[in-house]
Amino acid sequence: MMERVATDSNTSGEKDRPRRADRPSGSGARRPRRVRMTGKERREQLLDIGRTLFAERGFEGTSVEEIAAKAGVSKPVVYEHFGGKEGLYAVVVDREMRRMLDMVTTSLTAGHPRELCEQATFALLDYIEEYTDGFRILVRDSPVAQSTGTFASLISDIATQVEDILGLEFKARGFDPKLAPLYAQALVGMVALTGQWWLDVRKPKKAEVAAHLVNLAWHGLDGLEQKPRLIGHRKN
Repeated sequence: MMERVATDSNTSGEKDRPRRADRPSGSGARRPRRVRMTGKERREQLLDIGRTLFAERGFEGTSVEEIAAKAGVSKPVVYEHFGGKEGLYAVVVDREMRRMLDMVTTSLTAGHPRELCEQATFALLDYIEEYTDGFRILVRDSPVAQSTGTFASLISDIATQVEDILGLEFKARGFDPKLAPLYAQALVGMVALTGQWWLDVRKPKKAEVAAHLVNLAWHGLDGLEQKPRLIGHRKN
């Protein structure tokens, strides 16, 4: 009698109990394998993350810990690829400098000097608009006012491209071509600083900004005095 009761009780308990194969998998479920990045892919990921953080917070405000955390890796991985924050920052800056310089130099295709000024102006504004993070990095940690530094060096490199154009114009108009570097620095610096302002306000439209910059530059050059003079009391 006891044996029968036990059997009936067991049968009753199994009736509504799901079979093992039908039970939810729960914590024992097999998780999809995470695809490992190649060394090159990891390097690019770290550069992208570093670029974003440097643009937002600057070099001093960014830490290796945060870069590693956002990439989902440990700090030694960052050191392995770049030797530290300084190395990562240097690569980011170098890339942005080359990108901006390439955009300017490849844009100079016209024959007329005024159109060349327009092309160079548009190239700088295009870079500022399309690669905002990169531009913020260049101007945040290396202001134009510094005699040395990444952005000052970049402005000098771009000015060298414009210098050749101005030198030919100066010579054709009877001006001293040795002064072309000075005017090239002034023109490129004007566009870069105006672009920095425009990046925040975004008004007026890019084409209108370019038109006003070229208007000031071109008509300023058109009305140059061969021997400019000071009208104030100070002479040195």
